[in-house]
Amino acid sequence: MELPGTAAYTETAERLIPRFEALAFDDVHAVMLDLMPVEPVCLLDIGAGTGRDAAHFAVQGHQVTAVEPTDALRNAGQKIHAAHDIEWIDDGLPELAALAGRKGAFDFILLAGVWMHLDMQERIKGMQVLASLMSPGASLIMSLRHGPIPRGRQIFEVTGAATIELAKQAGLRLVRERHTESIQPDNQANGVHWTMLAFQG
Repeated sequence: MELPGTAAYTETAERLIPRFEALAFDDVHAVMLDLMPVEPVCLLDIGAGTGRDAAHFAVQGHQVTAVEPTDALRNAGQKIHAAHDIEWIDDGLPELAALAGRKGAFDFILLAGVWMHLDMQERIKGMQVLASLMSPGASLIMSLRHGPIPRGRQIFEVTGAATIELAKQAGLRLVRERHTESIQPDNQANGVHWTMLAFQG
């Protein structure tokens, strides 16, 4: 699926695939680990990339749906994690049209490194779509990237405060907000940092 926010990912996929896979789940999500589901749930990973996180959840026994619009990343993920029970879908925010029939179906949604690829109107629409997919009491964890924009990428400046307000308007409650440095050496050198947010429906 060709989406503006996926710009440059296809061209750089060969370099990005091993980089994504080299990062440990516990390191990437360190400040949110205690909020991750323990008992098996129906789980949605949006912008799943190569499926590193989706595979982690699948190993734990969760029912995992991985959404990734970039063919090169999704195809690589299906091969790398072929042994894991993951449903792969070619789709993306803000519409997530392929999931239109699954309203209220997910107990946990992960949105890692995706939100800043959407413009304001897309974020307004996307937050409503996310909320509609969440079951009562479901959790949503998302990360927002801040810092220099890599060449060719579509990235917008997104604040935690603005995202929290959109979530509130969609009926979601803030559970945690944390600010962290990037764990990738190249990003660290460039001053990239992240806002980590957790919400509950």
